[in-house]
Amino acid sequence: MNLVWKLLRQHISIPQFAGFFFANLVGMVIILLGIQFYNDTQAIYDGEDSFMKADYLIVNKKIGAMGSIIGKDNAFSKSDIEDFEDQEFVERLGTFTPSAFDVSASFMMDASMSFSTEMFFESVPDQFVDVEKGKWTWKEGEKDIPIMLPKNYLDLYNFGYAQSRNMPKLSEGILGAVKLAINVRGNGKSDSYTGKIVGFSSRLNTILIPESFMKWANKEYAPDAKKDPTRLIVEVNNPTDERITSYLQDNNIETDQDKLDASKTTFMLRIIVGIVMGVGLVISILSFYILMLSVYLLVQKNSTKLENLLLIGYSPAKVSFPYQALTVGLNIIVLLLAFGILFLIRSIYLGMFENFFPDLTAPSIMPALVVGVILLVVVSIFNVIAVRNKVMSIWNRKG
Repeated sequence: MNLVWKLLRQHISIPQFAGFFFANLVGMVIILLGIQFYNDTQAIYDGEDSFMKADYLIVNKKIGAMGSIIGKDNAFSKSDIEDFEDQEFVERLGTFTPSAFDVSASFMMDASMSFSTEMFFESVPDQFVDVEKGKWTWKEGEKDIPIMLPKNYLDLYNFGYAQSRNMPKLSEGILGAVKLAINVRGNGKSDSYTGKIVGFSSRLNTILIPESFMKWANKEYAPDAKKDPTRLIVEVNNPTDERITSYLQDNNIETDQDKLDASKTTFMLRIIVGIVMGVGLVISILSFYILMLSVYLLVQKNSTKLENLLLIGYSPAKVSFPYQALTVGLNIIVLLLAFGILFLIRSIYLGMFENFFPDLTAPSIMPALVVGVILLVVVSIFNVIAVRNKVMSIWNRKG
């Protein structure tokens, strides 16, 4: 084995292996940084609303002055919904189901402070709500109802009502631990339930409950009330598609422009990150070929001596091992350096993010680490096989 190592050292081309090393390092850093940067920036959008995806649009028909005076209905008919659903830019579509029964809620913070109010409920299909499955379920007979509140309700209380009356401000965590006393009335019935706040949404200006409870409660407390939906939730495949805006304008439908812009930004971010990662992958592939070329040249320069080693009893595996160890070792060093550079760059841009988003919770770096290890394993396997085949070709030629 020492003879093979001596042969290897005699013909190593430092510039060739340095070229592979730095090209592979650049490619690996670009790929890992692209993955991690996308995850970190997605956390900004998810942090604003972790319950609704950015590519969901909430739409309603415009309410005009004359329409209000003459009592024109702004609900979506069945044909309206079917036409909307048939549009090419629509992936999925769901309807908001309003409560047809009376609802009131109250809760007590302490012995001196309590709140009570009339309220309303709405629901959307559960697949549009990104909440842990166990937290967003309801079955007939249960008295606990999961509830999602608009974040601006909490902001109005904290920065308006509470501040003007010198009352304590409430955090999402505090309200999440408080249970609401819910009273539902209708159809000659009145029942009490307990509401559990499971989250706050910045994209939904409504009080949301599971669809299963809404369907049951409407049937139980308002069996004769039938209303067409006035709002739709739509998942689009490309928020930048100009057909979305054209369709909304042509059909007198409106959506929150800020949310549409956020969806476009997220979509463009995916494209940019995809392009950057593609460039990194191309660089990595080219560096792989540089390494293979370097190893092939090494083997070719030593072919006569390797043939002699094979003839005197060295197995192809022993002859291949030093070359394989060299390539795998270089790949491991590249991966470790890429991880170090990733941690350094990430700490820099996360510090900048935190200046604008103090409550940002950085996601795990594990996806990038896993991808890096997978790339290491795949590239190393190809390297090992290529070297083995090259040595075997020498062995077969002399056999």
